[in-house]
Amino acid sequence: MTSTTPMRSEAKTTALTLDERITGALVGAAVGDALGGPVEGRPPEQIVARHGGRISGIVGPWDGDDWRTARPIAPYHKGDGHVTDDTLMTHALVRVYGAVRDHLDAYAVADHLVPELISTPRWIPELEADALPLQRIFLAEKWIVARLHYGHVDPREAGSGNIVNCGAAMYMAPVGLVNATHPQAAYAEALDVAGAHQSSYGREAAGVFAAAVAAACAPDATPATVVDTCLSLAKDGTRAAIEAVCEVAVRHHDFESALTPLRTAVTPFDTVGPDYRAPSLGARRPSRLHSIEELPIALGMLLVADGDYRHAVLGSVNYGRDCDSIATMSGAIAGALHGERAIPATWVTTVAEASRLDLHAPARTLADVSRDVFVRDTARRRAHESAFAALVGTP
Repeated sequence: MTSTTPMRSEAKTTALTLDERITGALVGAAVGDALGGPVEGRPPEQIVARHGGRISGIVGPWDGDDWRTARPIAPYHKGDGHVTDDTLMTHALVRVYGAVRDHLDAYAVADHLVPELISTPRWIPELEADALPLQRIFLAEKWIVARLHYGHVDPREAGSGNIVNCGAAMYMAPVGLVNATHPQAAYAEALDVAGAHQSSYGREAAGVFAAAVAAACAPDATPATVVDTCLSLAKDGTRAAIEAVCEVAVRHHDFESALTPLRTAVTPFDTVGPDYRAPSLGARRPSRLHSIEELPIALGMLLVADGDYRHAVLGSVNYGRDCDSIATMSGAIAGALHGERAIPATWVTTVAEASRLDLHAPARTLADVSRDVFVRDTARRRAHESAFAALVGTP
């Protein structure tokens, strides 16, 4: 935020271990995703009309039993606690970290993430069947398979030409967690990884979101420090959008009053337009002036909620539009701040059972990997210090 912006949030995190923060972030992201899925793409007024008020928990599909045929382009069972592609991609990236056990780059996407998407059938909750993840992910994510597996494009450049959206940002929480408490490193690593998938402000958002998650793991982190970290790293329209949204967010204490003001604040930076399901002709094109909508709103809801998981996620869900991704992001950051204890246990149980997922296994994997990476980083740093000391003649 700017130095003149009144920062309301001073709620500090509790003393949590690395394992607790990683669990909170990954479980929090999955639960937020599942809550937002059923109302994705809808404006707040339609959500109220459909559900007789604001969403306060897990709900069923928008079209009820007609979910298979109501929207042929997306015949998915969104609702009833089912996670969406946000979580499928997040867990796939965790598996890549489990295989590499070190920092990732764009080549890791080509060498490991793409095979994850096209080689191993997994249970897909929204399809209610075992299938390749490729058969569920959105067209912007299928892009990485077409470009890398079939087109043999340089992984560092493969994201160019894709629609610019939140597709890479939505699954970057693991990058932030592997770089816990080091947001600058998380930002740089996520930009590299996301280069295989996205360009422009979509890639930038991936870096900033990873940095936000890393910053939320700091022992003294608050929602305000997370936002300040994002602003210190974000560039161009992404930075401007975060600043505009968060300057509005600190004036509100509940998401009900914040829904319209936050949308108004982000509108100048959003290329999609007022109807999320009918994007404008200028939508999702590269630009230094624009931003994805999801990350600024997620950070804004984090401030409105003062870091409270339930409030931040429900605000994200009731905002509508791409609310599963917004809730994935706000859920990951709030979960990293406060751990799984902050997430309603009934939500966790319902999502795990409905999606047939062990929501805790990815967290265990990533916690182990994070420790391994820290040991590697420390050894590399010590080697650099020794070599540099010899170079400058330091005794």
